[in-house]
Amino acid sequence: MTKKIVVTGIGATSPLGGTARDTWNALLAGESGITRLEQEWVERYELPVKFAGQAKVPAADVLERQEIKRLDPSSQFALIAAREAWADAGAPDVDPLRVGVDYSTGIGGLWTLLDAFETLKEKGPRRVLPMTIPMIMPNGAAAAISMNIPSRAYARTVVSACASSTEALANAYEHLQQGLADVVIAGGTEAVVHPLPIAAFAAMQALSRRNDDPATASRPYDSERDGFVLSEGAGALVLETEEHALARGARIYAELAGAAVTADSYHITAPDPEGSAAARAMLDALEQAGATPQDVHHINAHATSTPVGDIAEYNAMLRVFGDHLPNIPVSATKAATGHLLGGTGALEAIFTILALHERTAPPTINLTNQDPAIPLDVVTTPRKLPEGPLLAISNSFGFGGHNAVAAFRTYS
Repeated sequence: MTKKIVVTGIGATSPLGGTARDTWNALLAGESGITRLEQEWVERYELPVKFAGQAKVPAADVLERQEIKRLDPSSQFALIAAREAWADAGAPDVDPLRVGVDYSTGIGGLWTLLDAFETLKEKGPRRVLPMTIPMIMPNGAAAAISMNIPSRAYARTVVSACASSTEALANAYEHLQQGLADVVIAGGTEAVVHPLPIAAFAAMQALSRRNDDPATASRPYDSERDGFVLSEGAGALVLETEEHALARGARIYAELAGAAVTADSYHITAPDPEGSAAARAMLDALEQAGATPQDVHHINAHATSTPVGDIAEYNAMLRVFGDHLPNIPVSATKAATGHLLGGTGALEAIFTILALHERTAPPTINLTNQDPAIPLDVVTTPRKLPEGPLLAISNSFGFGGHNAVAAFRTYS
């Protein structure tokens, strides 16, 4: 028998705010989290891109000093988001043996790795910190969450580029269905606003170069879009079986009705322009939800603001929704947040959940001249969603041809 999986807690730290609620309110207000980088290394390395989406609230303002010393920034963000989500869920009194962690990252402890290598080169091996390996491990975030909540059912990590945290939600859905846990903390994190990734993404021609106006640099679907904006932060969701949530009297935001993962098997960085595998991920998620494309009332699109990526996703959506696509309000929230890589799916899942919970689709900022090749109904100011049962999907696609889609339904 299929179990109903529900969302009972949310947490986030992002370029728009230090909590999920602050981030959501800033998103609805049409704010941009993209700012100019003031660090000295921007000029030292002559970086061609001089802006990014930096965490609105520094981790050092939230965590204890010892936690900052022992955790890479990616794990710091993860712990902040997970603690908020757990508190938001009512800090449930659950046997740790029935609590699992499905967490993710796209890259992992990059700051620690590169800082340690500089220390090795400049000061020798004796000065490399003994905590370096635990801090650079991609599973460091999941481990930190597991030890803090605590969680002893399992702590698993998925790494699939920009699809990572949506894939983590798919894994959590499966694990709850399998009875491996009653409650799961799921999500993703990233902290790579660092000169090397900026230089590397710029070398790929993937980043926007609007150095004169960073706040408008991320512009999904706009005819003048020129690349994505690199950002940092994390999102976390508390998921549990409906039976468990009701038994403890939990507040329920929405139902995670289905989630699916597919692969393009096309190119290491470019999406399949036909969007066939991405379309299959959407269809599989809807099938798992017991829904049809005509049941979808809202889409939070991956929409990174790259010239080829936005069109490829549109082609995939057109395959799925056909003539129904113009009827679906689409939000491209990376316009405000930038691209959190491995953390982006979790953050956008939270946006999708709150859109259903508050029946309000969030706006897409910076859309001045919509690309005629992408004739979507793009939400540009907060828009009320209809009454009655609603279904929405959140798309995430990553380098390597990874596709992940989560489907959410209103709960009543």
